[in-house]
Amino acid sequence: MQPQMALLWEVSVFEFVLVTMVLGGALAYMIGRSTALTWSGWGLMTFYTLLLTIAARFIHFSLFDGTFFLPLETLGTAAYYAGIDFIVLMAFAAAGRMWTRKLQTQRQYGFLDRAA
Repeated sequence: MQPQMALLWEVSVFEFVLVTMVLGGALAYMIGRSTALTWSGWGLMTFYTLLLTIAARFIHFSLFDGTFFLPLETLGTAAYYAGIDFIVLMAFAAAGRMWTRKLQTQRQYGFLDRAA
């Protein structure tokens, strides 16, 4: 595939949606859910999401001829698209964390919702 180099995706819209939003988004959601269930902090979730971002960049590189961090010529481009991936994945992780915390709070403090 020939790179399109758009603002959000590097190779194609299909590649960005498949790798970053579907596969990475599902995994990031589970990262947020697991950190909420274990009562871990936002820092650990951010670290795990950073590791997931590196893995997503590797999938972009290996399957769709995207850029990766190691050749220094492509470091700037890879860092830019890794930032985009990180922001998207962090949004999915935060959504998973907040949804799980909402359910935990409703289950634990359900009596607060009932009006007298």
